[in-house]
Amino acid sequence: MILRHRFATFSLLLFGASFLFRPLQATGERAAGRPLAESLTASNSARLRQAAQPGQTASPQSHADEVGPLFPVEEHGKWGYIDKTGKIVISPEYYGANPFIEGLALIQPFPVLGRRAIRVLIIDKSGKMVGSKIYAYAQAFSEGLALVVIAGEEKSGYGYIDKTGKMVTSRYDFAKSFSEGLAAVKDGGKWGYIDKTGKMVIPPQFSEAYRFSEGLATVKDGGQWGYIDKTGKMVIPPQYDLAYQHSEGLAAVKTGGKWGFIDSTGQMVIPPQFSDTFGFSEGLVSVELGKKWGYVDETGKMVIPPQYDKVYKYSEGLAPVKTVGKWGFIDKTGQMVIAPQYDEAYPFSDGLAYVELGKRAGYIDKTGKYVWAPTK
Repeated sequence: MILRHRFATFSLLLFGASFLFRPLQATGERAAGRPLAESLTASNSARLRQAAQPGQTASPQSHADEVGPLFPVEEHGKWGYIDKTGKIVISPEYYGANPFIEGLALIQPFPVLGRRAIRVLIIDKSGKMVGSKIYAYAQAFSEGLALVVIAGEEKSGYGYIDKTGKMVTSRYDFAKSFSEGLAAVKDGGKWGYIDKTGKMVIPPQFSEAYRFSEGLATVKDGGQWGYIDKTGKMVIPPQYDLAYQHSEGLAAVKTGGKWGFIDSTGQMVIPPQFSDTFGFSEGLVSVELGKKWGYVDETGKMVIPPQYDKVYKYSEGLAPVKTVGKWGFIDKTGQMVIAPQYDEAYPFSDGLAYVELGKRAGYIDKTGKYVWAPTK
């Protein structure tokens, strides 16, 4: 299966607890207070043995890096990858598969039976294994590094590997992916930030902390959320019940039971008035009013009135919306360009969108034509 990356929905699926796939459609962490889980994929034991043969591991300069976008697909209960035309590039042999990020993907090599723990491998676009380790937990690569827990070494904690599979940092009680050169790590019960050399540049001091975005990171201190800069200075004091990362200059914050938006100085640009929201994407953000969803622009103007049961962010000019029990796609004027017909639908990425019909899944292009028809 593919891993789910949804908003607060982008709910983080921790590898080792659950192994489901969904296309990456949020922005990483949805928000402080509602972390997004990051997932992995896997391959079968035959490929694992082949990948582990001398000379068969991927190198950082592998020709596989030149391959175009690949998409996880399921066929006869196994997962593989297709290109944008629907051609199978990596045969369905895995028990789980995640999207390729930075040229590498997480796959599940073994079936999960009974209480057997999930195990994860990392492959390149030729299907070759990266490094020689098997992981009990892993997140997608971000800025050249991936957060992992090595199988059999769970008590040692979370660490970061480079694209050769080499562990390049110390290990921590918990940690999150790199963003803008820094990563939040938990050490001794508190959260701080390290750089890519593993140096602790912002000492552990926060009860919770999330990734940097547009130069700021959301942190929790004294029960409230605020924002720090990369020196660790609190530039927007803790005062919010919940706070999201900045996106396109604005960040959603919850205060008094309602959501509004602040700029990078902490000024309230769009007053708190929404029952729920996410982050800006392509100039618009989804907002909930009266149990229906619509979209506002950066001035707070309602561009597409609340009328949908559920929605996702805009990506490549279109957004998935749910109405009358089915998902379709609208453009930025609110026109329905792909009629509601899917049981699930996710934002476009590299020209294709992942959709589901019952327990079957496939990919469509922007005309609604199937590139990979739903298969069991």
